[in-house]
Amino acid sequence: MKSRHDRVGSFACILLVACAAPAQRADPVVEPSPKVETAGPDSIAPEPAEAEVIAPTEVREPLTEPEAAERRRSRPDSAAVLRTVRVCAGGDVLLGNNLDTLWAGRASTRLGVPVVPFQNPDELLAPLGPLIEDADLVLLNIEGAIGEGPAPPKCRPGSTACYAFRQPVTVAHALGRFAQPARAVGNVANNHALDAGADGLRATIRYLEDAGVPVTGADTLPTLVVTDNNRDTIAVLGFSTFRAGPNARDLSAVRRHVARAFASYRRVVVSVHMGAEGRGAQRTLHDTEIFLGEDRGNPVAFAHAAVESGAAVVIGHGPHVLRAAEWRGDALVFYSLGNLLTYGPFNQSEPNNRGGIACTSIDGAGRATDAALHATYQIPPGIVNSDPSTRGAFLVDSLSRLDFPETGATVLPDGRIKRK
Repeated sequence: MKSRHDRVGSFACILLVACAAPAQRADPVVEPSPKVETAGPDSIAPEPAEAEVIAPTEVREPLTEPEAAERRRSRPDSAAVLRTVRVCAGGDVLLGNNLDTLWAGRASTRLGVPVVPFQNPDELLAPLGPLIEDADLVLLNIEGAIGEGPAPPKCRPGSTACYAFRQPVTVAHALGRFAQPARAVGNVANNHALDAGADGLRATIRYLEDAGVPVTGADTLPTLVVTDNNRDTIAVLGFSTFRAGPNARDLSAVRRHVARAFASYRRVVVSVHMGAEGRGAQRTLHDTEIFLGEDRGNPVAFAHAAVESGAAVVIGHGPHVLRAAEWRGDALVFYSLGNLLTYGPFNQSEPNNRGGIACTSIDGAGRATDAALHATYQIPPGIVNSDPSTRGAFLVDSLSRLDFPETGATVLPDGRIKRK
């Protein structure tokens, strides 16, 4: 079986007339709408849309939410013997930026203390270790490329509203070590995955996989993570509203891809990078979100489509702030886990400095149980710690009550997540 960076590398062959034969697809290619350069740290410069790589496998009709719930409740023998697995997830992660080191000088002036462009990634991640001790899988959004050497410029000359992020290669290995004995999975379906170009995305995938960190969101195939007992498999899918990753706005395709994974693997986790950004984007509305002229999708419609098709947990990120959490039957949705660890040129004033690691157990029938939110906070220029005030848990609880009065999750002061 080809690795994911081999499949990404095959994009060019798929698109060239010189290929021996057209690729056989189970689904039509979905071309995301062109992007324009906009302000904010999650802006991207226009590039040609890339083709979607789709697994040559049988496509099954998506399940309705009642059908998905019934399948979980039925607990056939094959599901009954599977043990419960523990999935932990955080939001955006950036551990330095070698495409722009001038930010460190600006930060030194602003903070009045010396700031170095690169910190030891193991030391940056260390405060989060106690929060994932019981995890089988740790899912993180990789906010930027990983690599070294020259890279094509992303931003237009003279632009003051475009950001390009690329983390050092050492970060890939640090992420793998951080999760042990669990398996780390890196989501690359986001608007910074192509910050070093298409070759940079391929390099990112290669460095992560070489470090034992499988990626999700590079295509529509589920990333299969086998736990250390070599018996339990967790399927992970990544989506975004940007060029990198399957299109989160195409709900029929979302249903198709999630249902296909659920048909073969009981435990399905979905990661999505979408939604407006910043202090004014803490609320989650059942509507299309427009941010600086860009269609950032409808997070509620996306999450419901994923859950109705079999996802046990949906992990949102992209707004850079914490958002509500919602129970949908036997599934749990986190609409945004905010910034987890963003060492670099990020806004880390309230509430952008608040994040968290959400942990959820998934039983053999694919039902979410025993969930908790471990609140975190950052101090500039991106030093993360567990939050003893648990303010993040309070925020998610309050937002859940406001935005989902019937289905919103109740987050207790100690972080435990309950139903209403």
